[in-house]
Amino acid sequence: QVQLVESGGGLVQAGDSLRLSCIASGRDFSSNVMGWFRQAPGKEREFVATINWNGRSTGFADSVKGRFTISRDKDKNTLYLQMNSLKPEDTAVYYCAAARAQYYTGTPNYAGTYDYWGQGTQVTVSS
Repeated sequence: QVQLVESGGGLVQAGDSLRLSCIASGRDFSSNVMGWFRQAPGKEREFVATINWNGRSTGFADSVKGRFTISRDKDKNTLYLQMNSLKPEDTAVYYCAAARAQYYTGTPNYAGTYDYWGQGTQVTVSS
């Protein structure tokens, strides 16, 4: 079974940093686009960041540009999200996602593009 398991969330203060990890199992996602989404209470799930199959193209939501970095380790089948200068508005459950399509060179920000999802990790940023 394909599984995506996020970790690294926690409670931090504004301005702090966190690094989220997403470990994939059951399938090699080294040739698949992957991304991060988040959802705050009472709000819709929103796009955060994406990275293409070779890691050479990335995309970010305007709200996190300049603060967040997405990367991947293909040997470990792991996706990362480095979050710096965290703000209270970043508080949400963060979800890892992966698409079935291989060798896609784009950086989609649409949730429907992704086929596999983790169960999320909570990030809480206090003011």
